[in-house]
Amino acid sequence: MKKSLLFVVFCATVLGVSACCGNSCCGNKTCTFNEEHFARMDSIAKSYTTSKQLNFKFINAKELTLIGKSNVPTGEYYHRIDTTVFPLGKKGERQQAISPAGWALLFRTNSPALQIKVEYGWEYEALNTMPMAYHGFDLYIQQNGKWLWAADKANYPKYSSKYTDKPFTLIECMDDSEKTCMLYLPMYSEIKNLEIGVAEDAHIEAIPSPFRHKVVFHGSSYTQGISIARAGMSYPLQFSRSTGLGVTTLGFSGNCKMQPYFLDFLEKVEADAFVFDAFSNPDAQMIKERLEPFIQRMTVSHPGIPMIFQRTIRREWCNFDKRREAAELAKQEMSDWLMPELCKKYKDVYYVVADATAEDHEASVDGTHPSDYGYQLWARSIEKPILKILAKYGIR
Repeated sequence: MKKSLLFVVFCATVLGVSACCGNSCCGNKTCTFNEEHFARMDSIAKSYTTSKQLNFKFINAKELTLIGKSNVPTGEYYHRIDTTVFPLGKKGERQQAISPAGWALLFRTNSPALQIKVEYGWEYEALNTMPMAYHGFDLYIQQNGKWLWAADKANYPKYSSKYTDKPFTLIECMDDSEKTCMLYLPMYSEIKNLEIGVAEDAHIEAIPSPFRHKVVFHGSSYTQGISIARAGMSYPLQFSRSTGLGVTTLGFSGNCKMQPYFLDFLEKVEADAFVFDAFSNPDAQMIKERLEPFIQRMTVSHPGIPMIFQRTIRREWCNFDKRREAAELAKQEMSDWLMPELCKKYKDVYYVVADATAEDHEASVDGTHPSDYGYQLWARSIEKPILKILAKYGIR
């Protein structure tokens, strides 16, 4: 009898919930699911304007606020490093230098839809990263003071048979309220020209950056964001949205080995703090040889600026591949051995432990690079220790 009564109460509760939708889709705290309700919902859905119903006007993206770029001038607007001034060492490094990884546009608009018109130069292609990340655009809109994901979209890459250079719709069917937007640019493809389209009767304007200070991240493919699903999901960008600190990401996939020619550039970069993912690409012996000379040059060129070095993360390849496990463990142990003494010797140098490993070890894309969730774990693992260090310098 007691079980039957519980079952009746359970059914009544479920039916009560299903007969009442307290969400924003219908606007009423109580409504009955009947034909009239669904007709009203269909009418509401059809009341919003699609991009096909609009005429668009386009603004050159250079008129909007660009964040993430360093202070060092470049000949091409959307290049991270001017490779005619800083030649770098390899073709791959130069391709990475001309991609706007970690950059975003800030603007305010009341347009119910947004379109993008982009001209690409060099374009990346890979198996372990979503085209949406290395080729596409990732939109966040502020809601209640926080950045909320809104849309992502990409045109077909040039190597695709479906390639088109026509404008494409990023998002549509929004209301006509004022929206504060942040649009991340492609993580790993060169942009030659970019225009943002809004409804003909809407406005769009640049806004000041709400992000505080400038923290420069320099590192490997991890810092660039390889294997992310969309352009705004690298760990430095997740760290930035969580903390409100402005970041510049200088990630170079496979190529961050504390080379002197990268130092030539970094010495000219203005920053309130530097965060280095410097131990992921070099082997243990290279770390031993290059680390202190790297620190010496950086501390001389940026006196009084905190330099935070991250221990490289554990890679899931190490679960069964014993050769890789030994090599990766050697990197970690080498930095664990060297960094405590170097932190004592150089007063503005620090060492933190990054961690992108999920409890179930299911946060890797290819055994080396984390998934979006893995990068979120990374960002969370360094947030408190880095904020504690930065607070010593008045960076909050």
